[in-house]
Amino acid sequence: MTTKFQDLNLSNYFLFAAAAEDEETSKLLVETLLGIEVGRVKVDVEHAFLYSSEFRSLRLDVYLSDEAEVRYNMEMENDRREALPQRSRFHQAEMDVMSLKPGQEFSELKPVYVVFICTFDPFGRGRYRYTFENRCLEEDFALGDGAARVFLSTKGTNEADVPAELVNLLHYLENSTDEYVSRTDDAKVRKLHERVMSLKRSRTWEARYMLFEELLREREKKGREEGLAIGREATARILRLVEAMTAAGESDQISRLSREPEFLTEMLEKYHLQGK
Repeated sequence: MTTKFQDLNLSNYFLFAAAAEDEETSKLLVETLLGIEVGRVKVDVEHAFLYSSEFRSLRLDVYLSDEAEVRYNMEMENDRREALPQRSRFHQAEMDVMSLKPGQEFSELKPVYVVFICTFDPFGRGRYRYTFENRCLEEDFALGDGAARVFLSTKGTNEADVPAELVNLLHYLENSTDEYVSRTDDAKVRKLHERVMSLKRSRTWEARYMLFEELLREREKKGREEGLAIGREATARILRLVEAMTAAGESDQISRLSREPEFLTEMLEKYHLQGK
């Protein structure tokens, strides 16, 4: 049964993406979740599924960049799925390909953060935040490629090791209620709650949520009927497709793969990758 829009927590995929569509909210989330300061941010409307009136792509992650051209990809994770580290690798590769224009040097690649916000502990070590970067194993120094992958967990237990505002925000994700907010003096949580409550009062966003849920059920039904299996094989096929399109000089078309299912099918057929 579908949860009423007004009863959703911010951990809900749809509500999180709707809230992050607002640039001030995205800035608040980035700064609190990553523990960094950023300037003005811009949500990338090319990759925000909420801008599509028909939600033809049910993509659930949020792309944004800041004044220093650092790119961020944030995604809520409510279900413990296999290959989460590999999925973060794919997201990073996709962002790199999209950000480097034909003719640009690799040195022009800007820093990227891939951020998964989990309502479970992805590594079972009791941390609220796990940050990964490429490092030399022999002498333990950073590669310096500007890429970081961050996994947040609402089930962390190491309060003493992280800022209180991070803990408050992560707990708010699963308890986005007036009652929770009344028990905290955290200004960022209160500001975030104002955005959430504004969305919940909107008939337009409620209608979009109902449409999204309907399309999601249709997709799941179709997937069962066709016996679709989305897993490591599918991810590997997309990675091969991205590599093939890049080699063929079609990197500027890669962003269309996530937005246009018909174009994805066309490209898989063109490069003979169907079912491989």
